[in-house]
Amino acid sequence: MGSPTRPALGAPRLLQIFAVLVTPENEKSDETVVPLAVARISVLGAGTMGHGIAQVAAMSGYEVILCDISEEVTGRALRAIDANLSKGVERGKVTEEERERTLANIRATTDMGETAPSDLFVEAVPERMELKREALREVERVAAGDFVFATNTSSLSITEIARGARRPDRVVGMHFFNPVHIMRLLEVVVGRETSAETAETGRAVGRRMRKEPITVRDVPGFASSRLGVALGLEAMRMVEQGVASAKDIDTAMELGYNHPMGPLKLTDLVGLDVRLQIAEYLYGEFGAEGFRPPDILRRMVGEGKLGKKSGEGFYKWSER
Repeated sequence: MGSPTRPALGAPRLLQIFAVLVTPENEKSDETVVPLAVARISVLGAGTMGHGIAQVAAMSGYEVILCDISEEVTGRALRAIDANLSKGVERGKVTEEERERTLANIRATTDMGETAPSDLFVEAVPERMELKREALREVERVAAGDFVFATNTSSLSITEIARGARRPDRVVGMHFFNPVHIMRLLEVVVGRETSAETAETGRAVGRRMRKEPITVRDVPGFASSRLGVALGLEAMRMVEQGVASAKDIDTAMELGYNHPMGPLKLTDLVGLDVRLQIAEYLYGEFGAEGFRPPDILRRMVGEGKLGKKSGEGFYKWSER
């Protein structure tokens, strides 16, 4: 008799296995480590990731302050959160009471000073080292007491972001995935000086948000971006070489490997400009040809074809 068929492993489970393999013993979750108390969370940056993080935090009962530089941006973010919740109500996944409570838990502001009493700051500013460091310095300036600073970076070094900080042991990576209110994975990235208490706080907050946290060490691309970008770039080269259409390549991965979404559709959701930034960073760090950004990616970004947010990338979203 043949061996029984085993169910395919989903991406979160595969990354959990990968994390166990790459994570040193002193960076794994330790039940003896007590996480810091977190009641109020400030999210810095109200873009796609920022408002998604604010939504899941508020749904989990945290008091949330969503901060950005303009009322236009914060207003757009609040409307997006409301739309997500309303869609959840329509589909029976969110109750009207949960929707109202979530919205009541979020306050938007353009005044960084209003974030002062927060226990946890999660930055979701653009993927540039100088902006991440600037966000941390600003938090140090306004914070009223002890805090944990979490960066949502998908590839930049946590250790470098924390360099020069007053409390580098309180800096940790909390890499959420888009769309935040749907994707269950949370990558907790431990910098060179991140304390066990801080790492456990990131995991505890993630679990309360109904995420599945994995823990990885601070290496370029961490686990998820390093794997995901390599796959996405190779898929782009296949389109460039005429191997198959973007849709057929995505279908191959969705049906052949049980991926919930193909690498090119995912690239459109993440943003081709973001993918290019990460690829350039990883190529610079590793020098591996697999991370060299393909010409098709550079050309599409140059043409303003950034994916869903611009209406066109590897797919035409205006027609969907």
